[in-house]
Amino acid sequence: MSRQVTPRAAPFRQFIVKVHGRCNLACRYCYLYEGPDHTWRTRPAAAGPKVLDQTATRIAEHAARHTLTDLSLVLHGGEPLLAGAARLAAFAERVRERVPRGCVVHTTVQTNATLLDDRRLAMLARHGVTVGVSLDGGRAAHNTLRVDHAGRPSWPAAVRGARLLAERYPDAYAGILTVVDPASDPVETYESLLTLRPPALDLLLPHGNWTAPPPGLPGRGTSYGDWLCTVFDRWWSAGRRETRIRLFEECLALLLGLPAATESLGTEPFTAVVVETDGSIEQVDSLKSAYEGAARTGLDIFRHSFDQALNHPGVAARQTGIAALSAQCQACPLVAVCGGGHYAHRYRAGHGFTNPSVYCTDLQRFIRHVASRLRESAALTSGGATR
Repeated sequence: MSRQVTPRAAPFRQFIVKVHGRCNLACRYCYLYEGPDHTWRTRPAAAGPKVLDQTATRIAEHAARHTLTDLSLVLHGGEPLLAGAARLAAFAERVRERVPRGCVVHTTVQTNATLLDDRRLAMLARHGVTVGVSLDGGRAAHNTLRVDHAGRPSWPAAVRGARLLAERYPDAYAGILTVVDPASDPVETYESLLTLRPPALDLLLPHGNWTAPPPGLPGRGTSYGDWLCTVFDRWWSAGRRETRIRLFEECLALLLGLPAATESLGTEPFTAVVVETDGSIEQVDSLKSAYEGAARTGLDIFRHSFDQALNHPGVAARQTGIAALSAQCQACPLVAVCGGGHYAHRYRAGHGFTNPSVYCTDLQRFIRHVASRLRESAALTSGGATR
């Protein structure tokens, strides 16, 4: 029987399932396979039938216990398509069949796009699985570090897959995930991605922390913040109709006092959980960029429910809101928007995660810039209304 969950615990709403724990690429900057955590080496390459079956049962159990009306199922890896599109589709159907009536399951597979072809895309689309693509930009030059295990470039296969998705299966296209590279031209990178016609973009800061900082940090400049500001201005000037950019939309919502949920901004409870290929219940992978075992909970889907995972100290810390932040963050006037930044980016060896983000100055630069543009727009609107 599950231990009682604290009243403050928000139920999980995003279930990230590692259907395959290996990748057909060997990206040279990958925090998962090249970082400090090596637990992937001791786990099965793929989630077996028993793991997937029990995971579906646990998700349904959690949805019923918390009367969820919708949830997000993310099929992840490694490269999840190595498990086969048919297996991904069958698992998505199994979860849908087991959740309570009235609970909508939004299923997405996150892929490097190199294995996308018409047969696989048709299978996924037929079973309501949308496809998110991970790329460093929309041109070959942006993706030089994304190579296979023989050192060959992944771009030719990836761009074929992304274009096939956009042209033949637009309703199944979830969008593109891109990690910010301040050495790249921001507008050129953004516009190159637009040529792949993504309905949405996720712009992510590279995983790093105070002990293992990202390139160029910590320092006096705000190269990451400047990069985001430049793309924001380009996106804003187009009327935001070209594509959705979640980071920008969430920042705007938070500045307007609206609730917003993103891992990088805001103080809303974090409600994502991971199931590894062996059935282990873990916190999100980004924590693995901090140290070996940082994502570990000691729980698994055969012996434990997701409610028990809600009681894990690491999960609870991410649901406490402002009270869990450092004193410096709590005193900051931007805290309601910034939320302390991405949890993994706060880590410092010997001090844990109760620190400002290693991107603190960059986030301040970006948030203040967006606030300024929002004020300018409001002033123009107000002025036009009074004339």
